[in-house]
Amino acid sequence: MNPRTWRDRLLQQEDLNFLLTNRIPRIAATRFMGWFSQIRHPWVCKLSIAIWRLFTELDLSEAKPQRYASLHECFTRELKAGARPFDGNPQVLASPCDGIVGACGPMQGLDVWQAKGYPYRVEELFGHAAMAEPFRDGCFVTLRLTSAMYHRFHAPHNAVLRHVTHIAGDTWNVNPIALKRVARLFCKNERAALHATLSESGHPIALVPVAAVLVASLRLHFLDLLLHGRYPGPHELPCNAEVAKGQELGWFQHGSTVIVFAPAGFTLAPGLATGTRIKAGQPLMHLPQSQPSLLKGTP
Repeated sequence: MNPRTWRDRLLQQEDLNFLLTNRIPRIAATRFMGWFSQIRHPWVCKLSIAIWRLFTELDLSEAKPQRYASLHECFTRELKAGARPFDGNPQVLASPCDGIVGACGPMQGLDVWQAKGYPYRVEELFGHAAMAEPFRDGCFVTLRLTSAMYHRFHAPHNAVLRHVTHIAGDTWNVNPIALKRVARLFCKNERAALHATLSESGHPIALVPVAAVLVASLRLHFLDLLLHGRYPGPHELPCNAEVAKGQELGWFQHGSTVIVFAPAGFTLAPGLATGTRIKAGQPLMHLPQSQPSLLKGTP
């Protein structure tokens, strides 16, 4: 049997997939992967990448480096110059990363959805009720990064990063199978809520990178900080970092999810829907045509 056919049949068995990825010691497995991925040995790296290819559609043709000393270097690979051009329209909020669109659309108050029938509250995800309020009745998009994808994420617009909240938690798998079975999953996993204001319009936006099983760290360049399960704090991190649209903000060590929030008046880019594959820099949302007279509760 073709290895990819065998792989696809295995992954289609939802019960088995859920058991294999969630009924293991998730935090211990994640810490092990963090250690293993850092091993700098050519044969360990080559064999690991070969096994990785059996289970994913790993494509390294766009990668800037073509040789890797460790799995970590491959996971966090940089792309060739120009591989991810960012839409230059100032009315466009671009996708911060490569991903597959999960739930998306308008919010009802502060309720959003991880999957049909599975709502969660933005203030629980952020860890702050006050910081959630500017996004009431706003717009959101969940972007799932598979393990084979490009793992770096970028500024979706010219903006000033104002605050980061790191919230320690579990490492449930964030694939569609788990999202249909584990209520409020994103609010249970380790995550960081990044709050910013757009430089020209002053609109608030938020990006929430969510960790998952085998994701051992989250690197934030603008704070020169590595967040992980054993990070001692502080967990509230005020900042004043100005970033340009497309500027690299950080990376996941393996693959996970980035949830993007915008206030009322923002609309999804045409054609964006659950299951859509999108690349960093492509249109994600459109800003309101008229500028707001008052931005309530901007962090």
